Amino acid sequence: MEPIALQLNQIEKKFAGVHALKNMHFTLQQGEVHGLLGENGAGKSTLIKIIGGIYKPDHGEIRINGKNVTINNIKEAQAYGINVIHQEIVLVPHISIYENIFLGREPINKWGLKDHKKMISKAQIMMASMDLSIDVLTPVYKLTIAQQQLVEIVKAISFNVRILIMDEPTSSLTEKEVEQLFVMIKKLKEHNVSIIYISHRMDELFAITDQISVIRDGEYVDTVKTSQTHIDELVKMMVGRSLNNYYQRNYQQSNDVILSVENLTRNGVFSNINFQLKKGEILGFSGLMGAGRSEIMRAIFGVDKYDSGTIYFENKPILIRCPQDAIDLGIALVPEDRKKEGLVLNNSIGFNLSLTVLKQFIHGCFVNHKQREKIIQNYITKLNIKTPSANKIVGELSGGNQQKVVIAKWLATSPKLIILDEPTRGIDIGAKAEIYKIIDELCANGIAIIMISSELPEIINMCDRVCVVANGEIQGELSQTELSQEKIMKLATGRA
Repeated sequence: MEPIALQLNQIEKKFAGVHALKNMHFTLQQGEVHGLLGENGAGKSTLIKIIGGIYKPDHGEIRINGKNVTINNIKEAQAYGINVIHQEIVLVPHISIYENIFLGREPINKWGLKDHKKMISKAQIMMASMDLSIDVLTPVYKLTIAQQQLVEIVKAISFNVRILIMDEPTSSLTEKEVEQLFVMIKKLKEHNVSIIYISHRMDELFAITDQISVIRDGEYVDTVKTSQTHIDELVKMMVGRSLNNYYQRNYQQSNDVILSVENLTRNGVFSNINFQLKKGEILGFSGLMGAGRSEIMRAIFGVDKYDSGTIYFENKPILIRCPQDAIDLGIALVPEDRKKEGLVLNNSIGFNLSLTVLKQFIHGCFVNHKQREKIIQNYITKLNIKTPSANKIVGELSGGNQQKVVIAKWLATSPKLIILDEPTRGIDIGAKAEIYKIIDELCANGIAIIMISSELPEIINMCDRVCVVANGEIQGELSQTELSQEKIMKLATGRA
């Protein structure tokens, strides 16, 4: 048994009288990778904010290396060797890597100025220790999301980190970049750094963690050795029940083609894109990050302009100059980044839900509040959005419920075709099952769906056909009976 790096006993935290954490226990051993699993809203974020010094617990005990401690703020947490890498990157984009690493604690030279030479030298040593060959003079905005994530880790190490918390670190990474991250995690383990690893991706938890703790509704459920558990056991602990038919799909599409795309090209981004979509089917778009999948759909929806090609909708050639043209035709797009592009986070659920259908209840200067409330309540009920009120700020909802609000917003427009870009990214397994059920019901009602997803099990289990994109071109199309991870990856990497 390794020595204990961190121990939480009977931690409680309330917000407005509601328990976010209740009688919470957690133990982290030195040099282990410990998975933290729970549905959105289970209390994971509150727990890591307490460990990281953002929140103070109302009650309970925190022990580091066997000693009782009080963590009042982020600086005190860092003094104990604790650092958090949040899901959203928090680097300053227009300054260099080395300046980000030492931001707010720059060494001073004998003239009282920032010692850039010392910072550059130290940053280079730290990058080299993690086998990273990125030039530390590079401005952060020039880095890929994966490289930024790795810089965040180097920055955490620069604080002499002993306990590192990683919150959904792979949500924006390709498969190759995930492998690079895992190599770095193993290096940290070799240096006896303890890691709390939060992810909804079960395959990652089984690949990288030593133990997994599950929390539900703000309470500790259990801790299991990763090598001695399986997905069904973890799901049952997470949601309090077994999830039968996790992927819900009844294949029943018609032969009526609703969308045809011919030779669609945006110079330097994608070229000669050809595909058809039928009513009531799910057409998957798979490929590595940066392959051009989202860019193709943004052009079809009118967000970006394309240079050549023809789009047919319901057998008629159409010209979509802006998103409103697409919406008027009955096309909807649920974007990849729900927080930046899908929601007004600081406004209410009701505001967000009704934003796309203002014409349904506003006539001139007259607002039909009764009709507005009817629309909002209808979709809150239909999509089982968990909220005490339509007036709740949408940014305060769990990731799964936020995604339901985005989908509901577009369903209110009565679309004939919905483009779903990474529809289950960053949401828990229970919420995923609910989203899959909603998608299947939409298909049953004849709505056509294009699904972009980086999760191959999702693509394989939910789609009728899949177009695989690489380097801005469709490399091949696979039918439902042909689908396998190996075939998709061969096409995605150009090995087919």
